[in-house]
Amino acid sequence: MREVEVVGVRIELPSNQPLVLLKETEGERHLPIWIGAPEASAIAFVQQGIVPPRPMTHDLLVNTVNALGRTVTRVQLVRVQDTVFHAELVFDDGTTVNSRASDAIAVALRVPCTIYCADEVLDEAGVRIAEADDDEDETETRDTEQELRQFREFLADVEPEDFEH
Repeated sequence: MREVEVVGVRIELPSNQPLVLLKETEGERHLPIWIGAPEASAIAFVQQGIVPPRPMTHDLLVNTVNALGRTVTRVQLVRVQDTVFHAELVFDDGTTVNSRASDAIAVALRVPCTIYCADEVLDEAGVRIAEADDDEDETETRDTEQELRQFREFLADVEPEDFEH
């Protein structure tokens, strides 16, 4: 398992389908996951520090878990099957609960807790993007630009249906 962080929620055009973009904390791979609009809002609200006047569904879940004396200690993205991402909430007593990846991410941001991704998921669905250093030579810069162009093409060519949950 590798630790990942939420880069943000984006709306991909022309489909207007939201996706959450994750990145390895110690690596170059990004993981785009197409999600529903309610989950996109739930993730974006937390990232922007927006507190709704009443608890959203993910807030309710976190509040209920806390009221029962439990804690979500980590979230794990465990597999991708037929373009569907599967996750688990891991509790302080070791109990795991299956979840959609988008819901697990929304919960993780509220707790907050660390998000991990199985190596197999990153190998299958991750996209490598090398970040350019100031002292790179021209060849390395061209390679990085090519990888960024490939990532953009990947996002442009993928349909939301490829990642339905």
